[in-house]
Amino acid sequence: MPAFKLIVGLGNPGSKYEETRHNAGFFLLDEIARRFDASFTAEKKFQGDVARAFIGAHDVRLLKPTTFMNLSGESVQALASFYRIEPGQILVAHDELDLPPGTVRLKKGGGHGGHNGLRDIIKHIGKEFWRVRLGIGHPGSASQVVSFVLKRAPRSEADLLTGSIDEVLAEFPAVVSGDMEKAMQRLHRKPEKAKPKKPDADAKAAEPGGDGQSKS
Repeated sequence: MPAFKLIVGLGNPGSKYEETRHNAGFFLLDEIARRFDASFTAEKKFQGDVARAFIGAHDVRLLKPTTFMNLSGESVQALASFYRIEPGQILVAHDELDLPPGTVRLKKGGGHGGHNGLRDIIKHIGKEFWRVRLGIGHPGSASQVVSFVLKRAPRSEADLLTGSIDEVLAEFPAVVSGDMEKAMQRLHRKPEKAKPKKPDADAKAAEPGGDGQSKS
């Protein structure tokens, strides 16, 4: 597959949210920028913070939308259109309720799974982009999801998330070059841990629709 030209990290802007579970995508982007000596600059026309990283032989844009979560697609579409980047050349990093902390999975396409950031990106550019799903675990009750993702994780969980980000970055040369099969073989060999009890379908359907800052 073609090499990636745009890597997006999802989160909410501002100090109130910077260490919350919902900002896992921002955490990964910040670490990419640090390791590859890239600096973010606020770009009003793209409604986000943008950096340019040279990863091996690849020239890659990094984007952290500053629109709040449920308008992330506006930022992604603006930058992708400007640089003529196709959906299949975009990798989106986000928090994932359906994976336990410390687990990471790569995936292309599919639905939004209730994630407001993914929902809006799909609305703007379709489904055919890749995702880095960074596990944060599930609180076990639909009514707790919003407060769960908008809180800091305890140190033990935060360390597991940091470890999963390190695992992704260890495979980053293969990821960025488009060798996703190789990256998935290595990242997916770590088994998922036991998941907490999830709400039933009726309870999940009753989850709040999101206020622009939440995953539901």
